[in-house]
Amino acid sequence: MTNNSASSARLAPPIGGFHDVDGRRVFVHRLGSGGPAVVFLPGASAVGLDYLGVQQQVSRFTTAVVYDRGGSGYSDPLPLPLPRTAAAVATELHELLRAQNIAAPYVLAAHSLGGFFAHRFAQLYPRDVAGLVWLDALHRDWDDFMPPAASLAATELMGPDPEGPLDELRSGLREMYAELYADYPEHVRRALVDACVSDEWMRAGIAERRGLTALATELRAGPDIPDVPVVALSVVGGDPTRASAGMHDGRMRMDAALVNGVSRGEQRILSDTFHHRLCFDRPDAVVQAIRDVVDRVARP
Repeated sequence: MTNNSASSARLAPPIGGFHDVDGRRVFVHRLGSGGPAVVFLPGASAVGLDYLGVQQQVSRFTTAVVYDRGGSGYSDPLPLPLPRTAAAVATELHELLRAQNIAAPYVLAAHSLGGFFAHRFAQLYPRDVAGLVWLDALHRDWDDFMPPAASLAATELMGPDPEGPLDELRSGLREMYAELYADYPEHVRRALVDACVSDEWMRAGIAERRGLTALATELRAGPDIPDVPVVALSVVGGDPTRASAGMHDGRMRMDAALVNGVSRGEQRILSDTFHHRLCFDRPDAVVQAIRDVVDRVARP
């Protein structure tokens, strides 16, 4: 199945714009000035403008960039299945940042699936990474810490068929997004809610969850993250099913291993939000983590 560009073109972004990368339009929205620039890497089913609230706060002290990787959000669609290789996503982002004249090195703020792509970016361009902010992000060693029922392979099988009917999901998702974006300007909120429940965006989000094992394998063939400042926000609150499945314990141990692998790493545990709500419920914690990494980069 192939998404068509005509239907995507009807979903015009309410803010931000496009830059051409290899003949495709990639959505990007930039605020602020100075460096190191902070770049947000969205999770699956998330888009750059999900991080608009924290982006606006970060832009008060440095350049802040949100974008949609190819095949997701407002960027031009790609043939299914998704995701692409982590190298393809990382290379696209690197080209976008260079084309936008956003100077390296960067602080990468990665949420969920974005963690895989941030790690691959760091493998390919280690000198272009000044620091990392791990926003409850995925790790290549996920399966080493999580119970078998929550393995990457098991996760790939969860959720709806990316080519199946979506009507039953749509009303619930519309309500969820309307609540998440409640504080956004009206024209932004309305456009985002409509786009998030479009067939194109829903199918892309579902499809991106189907290649997790391959992405982790790709990352394991490369080096660890570079020795740069890292703050990891570990979400262990809310969902009792995750706690009973041992996922909270796995998350804490996994993120602890990540930050212990660098000389300036720190883990902060949050118990008052959910994975998908982190930047909406706790923008204060997200912005503080980013500010601390930026400060540590400036004052090693």
